[in-house]
Amino acid sequence: MDEQPAKVTRYQDLQAWQHARALVSMVYKSTKSFLPLDYSLCDQMRRAAVSVVCNIAEGDSRGTNRDALRFLQIARGSLAELETQVLLCVDLRYMESRAHDELQAAISLAGKLLGGLIRYRANRLKEKE
Repeated sequence: MDEQPAKVTRYQDLQAWQHARALVSMVYKSTKSFLPLDYSLCDQMRRAAVSVVCNIAEGDSRGTNRDALRFLQIARGSLAELETQVLLCVDLRYMESRAHDELQAAISLAGKLLGGLIRYRANRLKEKE
């Protein structure tokens, strides 16, 4: 028998939010080693990661698909910012390639999950128009 996907009743049930939350922990762990070297970049990376998960939560908690889309787009922008900052860490030799590869894979998955959520919300918005 086919399994039906679990009904999402709160933002914590969203795979995109769950993965973004795990990404925050990965970023905090990855930046511990170079925090004393470059507090500014480390802080920006942490803020970008937190922004992703918080904007997913805020967007999903809004009453309309239009509002949700706006916050999900902000989350996608923060994710791109984080991806760029990870690349800068490699350029500056703050991060080894293994750590980069792990973070890049997590960022990529977060982007795919977020993209799917954006498409879902955009389609729901079109249906109502």
